[in-house]
Amino acid sequence: MKLLSKYNRVTLVTTIVVMLFTGIIYYVAIKLILVEDIDKDLAVEEHEIFEYVRINHILPQVFESEDQQIRFEEVAPGIVKRAYLDTLYRNFPSEHHGRHHRHEVFESGRGLISSVMVGGKYYKILIVKSTVETEDLLTIIFGITSGVILLLLLVLFMTNRLLLNRLWQPFHNLLLELRSFNLSDPNSIPQPETNIDEFKELNQAVSAMSSRVKNDYKDLKTFTENASHELLTPIAVINSKLDTLLQTEHFSDQQSKLLNDLYSAVSRLTRLNQSLLLLVKIENRLVEGHKNINLTSIVEDLVVQFEEIFNDKQLIVNVNLSEKALDTNPYLVEVLLNNLFSNAIRHNYQGGNININLMANYLVIENTGENTALQPEQVFKRFSKSTSSEGSGLGLTISKQICENLGFELLYTFNNGLHIFTVRF
Repeated sequence: MKLLSKYNRVTLVTTIVVMLFTGIIYYVAIKLILVEDIDKDLAVEEHEIFEYVRINHILPQVFESEDQQIRFEEVAPGIVKRAYLDTLYRNFPSEHHGRHHRHEVFESGRGLISSVMVGGKYYKILIVKSTVETEDLLTIIFGITSGVILLLLLVLFMTNRLLLNRLWQPFHNLLLELRSFNLSDPNSIPQPETNIDEFKELNQAVSAMSSRVKNDYKDLKTFTENASHELLTPIAVINSKLDTLLQTEHFSDQQSKLLNDLYSAVSRLTRLNQSLLLLVKIENRLVEGHKNINLTSIVEDLVVQFEEIFNDKQLIVNVNLSEKALDTNPYLVEVLLNNLFSNAIRHNYQGGNININLMANYLVIENTGENTALQPEQVFKRFSKSTSSEGSGLGLTISKQICENLGFELLYTFNNGLHIFTVRF
């Protein structure tokens, strides 16, 4: 989840909870105020009844109106306790066939129970006022409040969305630059303009970090190139001396074996040095040149070139090629195919199988070998190889780097005793 979405979600949920809680408190407070106002009116009516009885020594007439009713009931002395209560208010909204056939409708009401002594008799007083108008007023207030809250939430959401998007724009710009960051690019990461201190510090930290990384990478690259080039001369001298020495006569069998082992080790060192140089060039995109090539013809030519090696190891090669053309670097493609072919031969056993399938979207090279799958996370690592392998451990690493450089995808799978390398174009 994006930070902006999470912030908006937390803000909106918090605001809704606070507004809901505040709304409930506001509703209860308004209701209590209105009920208190009705209770004051009921107390005024009670006082008027007391005054009427004190002056006239009789009960007033039973009173009924559209929003208030007063009733009297003779009861035993001392059983009535003065109290306010929520009750029902009997209303007569319509009349049918005269006064004595009116239709009763019960509404919510607020009442006051009291008592009075008249002529030596004890009477219970019930004063009831309708609260329909109060509830209607509460409904209107609640509706207006809800509308204001919803409008406030909408404004808050839109403001957060627009404002935060603008505030975070320098961060997104910097993130875009980091995604396109290239170690071989001599230009530094541009710093987006911003007046926010935190983003300024972030820009400065990223710029300083990228400069250090580029300097370290440049130093490492220079060291690798220089070391590889410096090794070429002594390796060439050693090869030359060994060639001369091998042509000399009168060697014992033990001396000849030692010289052959030494010659093999130097040859392996030469291949390793060449592989490292090639890997550096590929990683730094120093191998340029694209043109339209016929991949089918290249694969056919390589099969012919490797035919003698196939025969020496008695390998059964099955070739299934479809027409495929690519606009790419021919040199890197040849290196890629050479490495994959060599890998299929080197890790195969005597009399094994190699299947080469070229389709429109992929090239598949399958070979028999050890009947256990390789670890996918280790296959393409540098110098990762089996103990029995005589290779440098860089062939598949170079192949992987070439595919990334050319926009291909190199995958490894194991199925039915076959090690399968797939190049997706």
